[in-house]
Amino acid sequence: MIFIDGSNFYYGLKAEAGKTELDLEKFGRTLCTDRRQLTRIYYYNAPLDQNQNPERYKSQQKWFDKVRNTPNTTLVLAKMKKRHNKDGKMEYYVKGDDIHIAVDMLKLAYNDAYDTAILVSGDGDFYPAIRAVKEKGKKVENAYFASNRSSLLGQECDRSVNIIQFIKDCF
Repeated sequence: MIFIDGSNFYYGLKAEAGKTELDLEKFGRTLCTDRRQLTRIYYYNAPLDQNQNPERYKSQQKWFDKVRNTPNTTLVLAKMKKRHNKDGKMEYYVKGDDIHIAVDMLKLAYNDAYDTAILVSGDGDFYPAIRAVKEKGKKVENAYFASNRSSLLGQECDRSVNIIQFIKDCF
């Protein structure tokens, strides 16, 4: 199973590939390689504030529709929160996606729904969840972008791969 931190994935694609609209099903198959069967992709993100930027919101909704229509894929939506940054400017950030990913990885590991979890994120906050999944006897791999990789993930996962080598044929 593949667990994608959508916000992390989006910004990594934008920074390292220069584009964000890829074929999610093809990416999943490529990441799993020919020798393994992809059971399901879980994609986590949060909807943007429609009033803040209607065009960006519309574009994101089109992407979410593509995710929903991708075979064997589940879209899990968290909340978008806002706060003032140090300059007093309003910022938006995704809240709750990490806990959804961690809970799903653990729940599905304990339900024996997969043998190997592939976490697509560079966020080191997943370290405790990865350790718990491995204690259940499952393997955990990390697919990351070099620009936002946590060394903790690389140390704890059974295998780590840079996403850039898997996406070139997925756009």
